[in-house]
Amino acid sequence: MILTTTNSVEDYKILEYLGIVTGTAANMQKNTMTFSMQKYYDGISESIIEVKEKAFINLKANAENLNANAIIGIKVEIDFSTAGIIIVTATGTAVSIIKR
Repeated sequence: MILTTTNSVEDYKILEYLGIVTGTAANMQKNTMTFSMQKYYDGISESIIEVKEKAFINLKANAENLNANAIIGIKVEIDFSTAGIIIVTATGTAVSIIKR
């Protein structure tokens, strides 16, 4: 599956727009008791990466359910709740494409 933030894929023709798809994932932030701010921020970064990967897995699964072979115009939003939950939402347009 081709994923892109652009509205087209170079050397491919869009045959059909299949609809907007979304992948969302949430996870508790990894908190480590430390006096090192670098370790604290590294923990946050690791959590974001893990949650983002889960969101993209969900995004691709939703596109595959529509028989898409690409997702264009992807936008990613990352939110933090006051309870320490990281929420990642990836949204794009599922399309059917072929090589020109």
